[in-house]
Amino acid sequence: AADKIRLIPQDFFAELCEQIIQHLNHKIPGINTAELCQRIQTSGVDINIGDLAKVANTLSFLFSTAARNNLSTEELVTSLGSGVSTLPKHALQVIRHVWNEQGKAIAVSEDARTTATVGQFVDMKWKLGVAMSSDTCRSLKYPYVTVTLTVADPSGQITDKSFEMTIPQFKNFSRQFKEMASVLETV
Repeated sequence: AADKIRLIPQDFFAELCEQIIQHLNHKIPGINTAELCQRIQTSGVDINIGDLAKVANTLSFLFSTAARNNLSTEELVTSLGSGVSTLPKHALQVIRHVWNEQGKAIAVSEDARTTATVGQFVDMKWKLGVAMSSDTCRSLKYPYVTVTLTVADPSGQITDKSFEMTIPQFKNFSRQFKEMASVLETV
């Protein structure tokens, strides 16, 4: 990960660290590495989304472990600087600053850790479509609903999951959401 961190400009690295701290503090549902990767690539840096996701996972593990062990800023920076593959100076400066400013606020209660291992629902979009024809069938005229769920996995990576349903399946799906809403109103 240290080799990939060297590629990331300091301002983008700082933004990534800030987002990870906010995610660990449950202030945002996750880190949109796809959007950040695109912005980094637009600035002229050759990095792919997989490498950026690895860096994000490494930093998330680093910050959560430091919080769990109640490390001071100096202890964290000293332990990072003495590793086999040491981090670049700009990365250590960013980590020092971010940890000094916001690191102590990371909640590492058992409940928060258990919740974080499940992932988090961020958004849902749906659209109605009609399949008119295909290679094998000239006249389909069958309606369907495409649902896209945006979720943040436990590491904070935001991804979209899409699936299609027939109209009866969507009606059942909708009915289940209404049941959940009515149960939540009684709580």
